[in-house]
Amino acid sequence: MTFAGNYSATNVNAGALAVASNWVAGLLTGTAGTTFAILAVAGIGLAMLQGRVAVCDGFRVVAGCFILFGAPAIARELLGLASWNAGPAVFEVEVAPSPPPISLPSPPQRNRDPYAGASVPQ
Repeated sequence: MTFAGNYSATNVNAGALAVASNWVAGLLTGTAGTTFAILAVAGIGLAMLQGRVAVCDGFRVVAGCFILFGAPAIARELLGLASWNAGPAVFEVEVAPSPPPISLPSPPQRNRDPYAGASVPQ
């Protein structure tokens, strides 16, 4: 199995740590990471079906895969929220007029005889 990718630093001044972290990120979110996540979810699902793993632990594995592959989007959103210095959000909402209430028919008259129709023909 080969791990192809551009692992060279785009900036000449980038340190070895930045290059290594980019390589690890590419490895974890690339083909190898996807393959490992698929095998992990399949293995945990099989163990859950056999009763060896609790359902909570299975959900934890799936949530970990979502966090791993969604980490770039999560970080981008968190950094966007941190750098957002606007005032309070003001939204204009158009409210449609409510329809007229539905008129319900009156309920039928209740039979006051508790024994009517039980076993006596009428």
